[in-house]
Amino acid sequence: MRILIIRTSALGDVVHALPVLTALRRHLPRARLGWVVEEAMAPVLAGHPDLDELMVARLRSWGRRPLAGRSLRDLGAFVATLRRFAPDVVLDLMGNHKAGAIAAASLCRLRVGPARAQRREPSSALWINRPVVTRGPHAVDRGLSLLDALGLPAEPADFGGDKLFRRAAEAETDAPARDDSGAAAAAGPEPGALAEAAAPAEEPFVLIHPGAGWANKIYPPAWWGEAARRLKVATGLATRVAAAAGEEGLAAAVAAASSGAASVVPAPDLPALAFLLRRARLVMGGDSGPVHLAHALGAPVLMLMGPTDPERNGPYGAPQQALVKRLPCSFCYRRFDDTKACLLEIPPRQVADRAISLLAAR
Repeated sequence: MRILIIRTSALGDVVHALPVLTALRRHLPRARLGWVVEEAMAPVLAGHPDLDELMVARLRSWGRRPLAGRSLRDLGAFVATLRRFAPDVVLDLMGNHKAGAIAAASLCRLRVGPARAQRREPSSALWINRPVVTRGPHAVDRGLSLLDALGLPAEPADFGGDKLFRRAAEAETDAPARDDSGAAAAAGPEPGALAEAAAPAEEPFVLIHPGAGWANKIYPPAWWGEAARRLKVATGLATRVAAAAGEEGLAAAVAAASSGAASVVPAPDLPALAFLLRRARLVMGGDSGPVHLAHALGAPVLMLMGPTDPERNGPYGAPQQALVKRLPCSFCYRRFDDTKACLLEIPPRQVADRAISLLAAR
């Protein structure tokens, strides 16, 4: 049997779909498994031992220049790859027209996905022919529910964190030896080299990832800095602030407000970020892909939540690792241009206290 998973992005959603892959491989060891993912998310799955084929889609690039010659050639090659894979079953984990169109382009006859009322874009139900009424409040549970259509038993979610970023880990292991001056023998740093230089593995640290996809999911950087200062006083642990591409200013603002308790560490890509997440004593941030990734990798996390519901989008199976202030307007799932009361009602003292408690529990 050939089974194709469609979950192209974003990072947190890709992470929430990982237990589907693990369950398929466990119950169908001889099946051929494929996954369609957006180019930016591909490093997470590259080299994954449970995957037989990773199909990279450049949907955003194609959408920006749909009639460009390169876009048309790339799109044609992508569709050809889908059809060569020739899936017997497609699992639409997105519930929108984008996933539906990819499923149809594969020419697969059995297309499984959430029922109309549970889809992000209800009208996209026309693309599937095996609707499933999903179970459970969390996105992970709803994804696993699709396996009902294949007659597979329900079981606890397994993210398979040790199987992620295999390609990047192999590149790091196989990197050229350094000479006595510390310079690499070949041009360019291996994955994680920048992160390793700024946050040595032997020095314990707490990691803050201050960015998020929505502006109203971002905790004020000055408050992160105050939480880091309190954490340093209480535990002696240094705090690193991950500077993702385009978020360098945000990371610098956190460090500047910490009275020297926090310093910036570069995290320009997903492999470098994973290097940091795996080594942190605790990862703190909002409802964002990097924090969900940290949880999947087995790192302890503290997720500050406001516009989204922790029961639906929090750290899976770990409600104590979500910090939330419930207000009448909580969990609106609306995007705004600045932070709202749901996060502003969580003071830095409370963040530091919860972080200290989680560290002590470890």
